[in-house]
Amino acid sequence: MGLQIGELVPRKEIKFDFLRGKVVAIDAYNILYQFLTTIRQVDGTPLMDSKGRITSHLSGLFYRFINLLKEGIKPVFVFDGQVPKLKHAEMSAREARKKEAEEKYEQAKKRKEEADMLKFAKRTTKLNKENVEESKKLVQAMGMPFVQAPSEGEAQAAFMTKEKDAFATISQDFDALLFGSPKLIQNLTLARKRKLALGYTEIRPELIELDKTLNTLKLTQDQLIILGVLIGTDYNPGGYKGIGPKKAIELIHKYKEAKKIFAEAKELAKEKPEFDPFEIIDVFKKIPVTKDYKIEFTNVNEQEIKKILCGEHDFNEQRVSNALERLEKAKEKQKQQVLERWF
Repeated sequence: MGLQIGELVPRKEIKFDFLRGKVVAIDAYNILYQFLTTIRQVDGTPLMDSKGRITSHLSGLFYRFINLLKEGIKPVFVFDGQVPKLKHAEMSAREARKKEAEEKYEQAKKRKEEADMLKFAKRTTKLNKENVEESKKLVQAMGMPFVQAPSEGEAQAAFMTKEKDAFATISQDFDALLFGSPKLIQNLTLARKRKLALGYTEIRPELIELDKTLNTLKLTQDQLIILGVLIGTDYNPGGYKGIGPKKAIELIHKYKEAKKIFAEAKELAKEKPEFDPFEIIDVFKKIPVTKDYKIEFTNVNEQEIKKILCGEHDFNEQRVSNALERLEKAKEKQKQQVLERWF
């Protein structure tokens, strides 16, 4: 679920060529969940191979990132490690919601209502170890590096961005800002057009900058974390019941100090919170990250890609070959443009 501050955050649309030549740190689990959720047939069924294994995430990784590589963008995938203990309750709640969605999906299936089938199927998305391991293999075969985080991938990606090893963190969640990422980019890997009731709307990447966010909201970094705790994060879903983003900011501006802010929020909340807000703050400020990583881009291994996609998962070989050919042409064009600058 993540932090819900989308309506408060200043952002600007960017074009893909703005990121040409830049390294971006991808919150891998966030992206994989996105692909597993959205790349489905009209009745909600995910893409699958002849053995019934889900391939939506592989399709998203290959075709969406082929397009990004063609644009000259340099993605580094950051995978989650050990989940913080405070997140276990939220994970259990998510499992319960998925089970409920599965039941509603089956009911919609009996009624043959495809719209409801798609809606509830999206809520049943799960990411397992097999999905993660085959994603790592495909990422490497495509010449893109990955980093194994000791804990939250988003925190590690934010750290890499702070260290200037990456230009920005790529995630649909806002938690990267609480982890201190100077730049966050959303919508980079979404389909570029979204279907509406009457036609389509174009989706463009959006850049969110931490310093502009703090200036706009008149908050410090520590106060931004307090804002997250008040309205809810993955470590305290729902936050202080009845306190929304605007009221939370009002409390922060009025009381300044964390103890006073949380004391007043507790009085105003519709339900008394069952969490320690300072424990949540510690997660964001002290979460483990590693400096032991290398960012090295390699050549595309076409043979390995075809082995993974076509040999193991029944992807159409001609379509995969065509995508790889487009990538090769784009790379040759980029090399030529670099050479021409010298003359």
